[in-house]
Amino acid sequence: MRLKDTSLAMKELLRTNEPVLLSYVSALLEEGEIGFMVADLNMSVLEGSIGALPRRILVENERIGQARSILTEAGIGHVISDEQKG
Repeated sequence: MRLKDTSLAMKELLRTNEPVLLSYVSALLEEGEIGFMVADLNMSVLEGSIGALPRRILVENERIGQARSILTEAGIGHVISDEQKG
């Protein structure tokens, strides 16, 4: 469930320049009904659309543990940002 209210406190779950991974993680979070947003999508305009700048998936603070569990159970726990591992 992509967030419409971006004033909520959020934590970074991951950052990547892989569009397929972003899509997969977004689908997993939507299925788990976890509010999230993809930040830095429009940075491609500034970088010339070469995909060098990573996009970030931000998750509501109170759901970050659940989001980490979902990614770990899906076998992609290795993509979680270092500060969120633990």
